[in-house]
Amino acid sequence: MTSTALNLGGRPTGAFAPASLGPVSVRNRFIRAGTGESMADRRGRIGPDYLRLHEDLARGGVGLAFTGHLFVHPRGRYGELQAGLHTDDAIDDFRAVTDAVHRHGGRIFAQIAHAGSQSMVRDNEPLAPSAVDNVMTGRRVRAARTDEIDEVVAAFGQAARRAVEAGFDGVHLHGANGYLISQFRSPLTNARDDEWGGTQEERDRLPLAVIRAIRAQLPADRALTMKVGVADLVDEEGGLSVDAAVAGVQSFAAAGLDGVEVSSNLMSDYVSASIRPYIAVSRVRAFTDLLLHRLHRSAEPEAYFLDFADRVRARVDTKIILVGGVRRLGTVNRLIDSGRADFVSMARPFIREPDLVNRFASGRQTTPACVSCNICLMHDEHHPLTCWRVPRVNLLRHARYRFGGGFGSKGSGRKPSAAEL
Repeated sequence: MTSTALNLGGRPTGAFAPASLGPVSVRNRFIRAGTGESMADRRGRIGPDYLRLHEDLARGGVGLAFTGHLFVHPRGRYGELQAGLHTDDAIDDFRAVTDAVHRHGGRIFAQIAHAGSQSMVRDNEPLAPSAVDNVMTGRRVRAARTDEIDEVVAAFGQAARRAVEAGFDGVHLHGANGYLISQFRSPLTNARDDEWGGTQEERDRLPLAVIRAIRAQLPADRALTMKVGVADLVDEEGGLSVDAAVAGVQSFAAAGLDGVEVSSNLMSDYVSASIRPYIAVSRVRAFTDLLLHRLHRSAEPEAYFLDFADRVRARVDTKIILVGGVRRLGTVNRLIDSGRADFVSMARPFIREPDLVNRFASGRQTTPACVSCNICLMHDEHHPLTCWRVPRVNLLRHARYRFGGGFGSKGSGRKPSAAEL
């Protein structure tokens, strides 16, 4: 007996209906959102833990997985445990991952990125469009020269080539959450007066150049999608507006995108702008998971980027991937059946339950066990990705690490300041 809804012809509907992103067919509407795995060595090379994580997701029913952000150039590395697709030496390692995913009927896209001034690598020499303090860390770097911008565009193209050779079904370009593309798109961080800045059209020139460089490397059977910031979620006025952002998305889609995942652009911090806590956590769920401080509070609402997605849907002819606090199976079905989203992407629920899609399909549950406590976020760049609530001993391990000073300057998910870098 399965909970999968069927139409009169016996075909799955809603969350379990097959669909496509460009030339790539996907068995259902569930996407594992790009989630930093923190499973690479100092060279950016991945190992068996990385392979097992993605194989478990495919075995667990996920239709499509976006990898965690893969840096395309050493200067664009976000953290020391981040994986990279910056060298041909990485191809064989990722080929093993894509082969494992395909054996279980899944699809996988390489999410490629450049951190810009949001890099947390102490000895790195990041770059940015202008010499402006990073809104999250306060880190300031010099303005990129034109030849350095050209180098970035070429690096994205070469990373896409490697993704194809490694067997990825597509490329997912990271253009959100404060990284380099977000920095170029925002008036707050791009004060250039050359061809790469000055007007919104010129501020959007970098992502357009990157999209074209990637598309030039992709054969007809591979897809290109983009995580795109639709507004600056910062305190300072004068940032990227929704209207300006969506106009840019129109041009990005026309340049060759098969779908967009809608998110934030610049962020003051990850939690309030992109990874909100305790989504859809009922009082019963809070009690079960020892969240005593949540027992007298209502559940936080789901789908917090839905308004942004609606604005994109109204003006851009492309597939919409909704990320941001989507939890209940009923919510997924409503979003798909109503046409407000073509796919939903989830990050934290799949950390705790990589087989969540199979659980939904079998009728075993309709809500994930994940409570969005964000402890996993705290351990980013400290430990390999895992849920710290199960088994329960993990909570003790977390407490010892936290209160023993293990996080150092990055306790409670805080990113290091410019002085610390």
